[in-house]
Amino acid sequence: MMRARNVARPMPFAAIGILTLCSPLWAQDVVELEGIVISAPSPVVSAAGVRDVDPSPGSLIVVDGALVPVTVVTDRDILAESGGSIADALDKRPGIVASTFAPGSSRPIIRGLDAYRVKVLENGIGSNDVSELSEDHAVPIDPFAAQQIEVIRGPATLRYGSQAIGGVVAVETGRIPTFVPKGGFTAEMKGDATSADEGRNGAFRATAGASGVVVHADGFRRRTEDYDTPRGSQFNSFSEAEGGAVGASLVGDDGFIGVAISRYQSFYGIPGEEAAELRPRIDLEQEKVQARGEWRVGGLGIEAVRFWFGASEYAHNEVVDEGEGDEIGSRFTSESYESRVELQHIPIVTNLGQLRGAIGAQFVNRNTRGQSFERDSLLAPARTESVAAFWFEELDLTAQLTLQGAARIESTTIDGFGRLPPLDAERPLVGLTRDYTPFSASLGGLYRLPEGNVLSLNGQYVERAPDAAELFSAGIHEATGTFEIGNPNLDTEKAASIELGLRKAKGRFRYDTTAFYTRYNGFIFRQLTGLSCEGSIASCEEEGHEDEEHHDEDEHEEEEEGHGHEAFDQVLFGQRDANFFGVEIAAQYDVAPIWNGVWGVEGQYDFVPARFEEGGNVPRIPPHRLGGGLFYRDANWFARAGVLHAFDQNEVGENEIATPGYTLVSAELAYTVALDSESGLGPTMTIGVKGENLANDEVLNHASFKRREDVLLPGANVKVFGSIKLN
Repeated sequence: MMRARNVARPMPFAAIGILTLCSPLWAQDVVELEGIVISAPSPVVSAAGVRDVDPSPGSLIVVDGALVPVTVVTDRDILAESGGSIADALDKRPGIVASTFAPGSSRPIIRGLDAYRVKVLENGIGSNDVSELSEDHAVPIDPFAAQQIEVIRGPATLRYGSQAIGGVVAVETGRIPTFVPKGGFTAEMKGDATSADEGRNGAFRATAGASGVVVHADGFRRRTEDYDTPRGSQFNSFSEAEGGAVGASLVGDDGFIGVAISRYQSFYGIPGEEAAELRPRIDLEQEKVQARGEWRVGGLGIEAVRFWFGASEYAHNEVVDEGEGDEIGSRFTSESYESRVELQHIPIVTNLGQLRGAIGAQFVNRNTRGQSFERDSLLAPARTESVAAFWFEELDLTAQLTLQGAARIESTTIDGFGRLPPLDAERPLVGLTRDYTPFSASLGGLYRLPEGNVLSLNGQYVERAPDAAELFSAGIHEATGTFEIGNPNLDTEKAASIELGLRKAKGRFRYDTTAFYTRYNGFIFRQLTGLSCEGSIASCEEEGHEDEEHHDEDEHEEEEEGHGHEAFDQVLFGQRDANFFGVEIAAQYDVAPIWNGVWGVEGQYDFVPARFEEGGNVPRIPPHRLGGGLFYRDANWFARAGVLHAFDQNEVGENEIATPGYTLVSAELAYTVALDSESGLGPTMTIGVKGENLANDEVLNHASFKRREDVLLPGANVKVFGSIKLN
């Protein structure tokens, strides 16, 4: 095992920066509402269609121009949420939970799907980390850097790749300016303090422009201690993070082109059974270059051409304390390049109606490695190359009815090291190449009913190529307590879905309801083999049937090295057919005017049962949740009190235990004032206080791998937050 030191520094991006004028995501308009910038994807090339939203605190944002549900979280709502990950800002939204492996590491789970089926984007390009490879790995995007977060399901995900089969979490940071700020300058400072973990967090951002040149800078810093639970302090749950970015763009009447360079560092602990003995921690760093551009052609049959490009160097060390000082147990690295280009054609008037659409291409090159310094490595060097083409069309048949169709074809080649057969310990790892050609298509309709109600129905067929880790894993996965064996024989994962939605975006009563059903053919999952492993595949034996002499010898060697004797459940990535279905409901009702504003009620409900066709439940599926509350809102004040109850989760998978329900009681009070209301260009200040889990209930997250170790989530917490904006 290597001695601990700072995480390996990524190579500089000076050479990469020259290449940033060659790549892509969705078309975006920019809407400014009361000083808050809302990135608004055009409905021509995105199902999101986020336009004319109400940026007021706590408002239910309903995207009624989309064929699928789109969850939108503004920077004001992010400010009020505790936590250092983007998953924390989404955790209580219908259909979305956080993995809550550790405060420094929590990934969004959408409709019971996570990891290789949920793609996280920053400014239209993948986050390009290794968070999907292991639950203890963080997503290196800080919520303070986000201007807006969108969660997109359904056909709109086809442009992002087969790894987005479960959904897309799109974070917009504004680090690549797309317009000149009103008045030539905009800036913001914000921060918060939390009681449960003694957190002290702050951030700033500033954008300035003139004569078509716009520059941007931002930075953040977070520090939290071990958080409190109803049973006491959760040891080794601290987190630290810092980072920032600089960007610049040329903006003209016909479009823009820009580039940004960012850096993210974090150091955080992993709570749980091993914390008292080994105190596992992760030291992480990522450097990233992103570029983006748009040319509004307006001729030759082309309305606009857009590109996105991203290149990143990522590395983290997994540090443990073996009694003689800190040592590095494993190191994970990833080098990624991704680009996308989209061409939007001019609307065409046909006999059926106006036709709008776009075609595009995507290119991905990624090299990943998970190296252990004393046992079998989780992932030997693996390379993934992917080239894809996609096509979207939207047809307005009538003023009330819009149809949308999309298709994507992808060629993916994955090189790595695996075994054939995968469980044969006598066979060495050998170089293998796997090729896949996933094809996906969707068709949907949107019907505008009277009084602002909108009905949507869509169906899609999606194929996903296995990830390199699913094919070639071959070692200890300490985060999940497993010895993972990749399966090079995995086929393409296929899913057929149908989804019905009914929503209303404006008026006193606003709501967003969705019912869905998905059938997976060859759902890839971790399948227990019944064996128990130690440091290598050769050590894997049936529990209770190990050779006693061999066992004692190994134990003696481990003791001499100062390591404990530890066993891991062997799992093989396998495939089974599975069915997912569920409902998501969110609603708000403005009851009556009062004082200077309005008071109202709100509610939500979601559930997503998931079962294998041959019998048994898919593991780690979130429980039913039901919530509601009261709110008050006017031009300055916002107040809310609510309850969210998670029911007992008794529909458990193999090797799982039931999880008791819990009830979260919360309350928020905030005040916003424009210090120069006449010009509209002066500072706007927000201060607030929010209480979370005020009943100090014991909360265990069934969707988290830490559930089986009874790692509780934070108890009662009070957060004080504030921001000041110069618009």
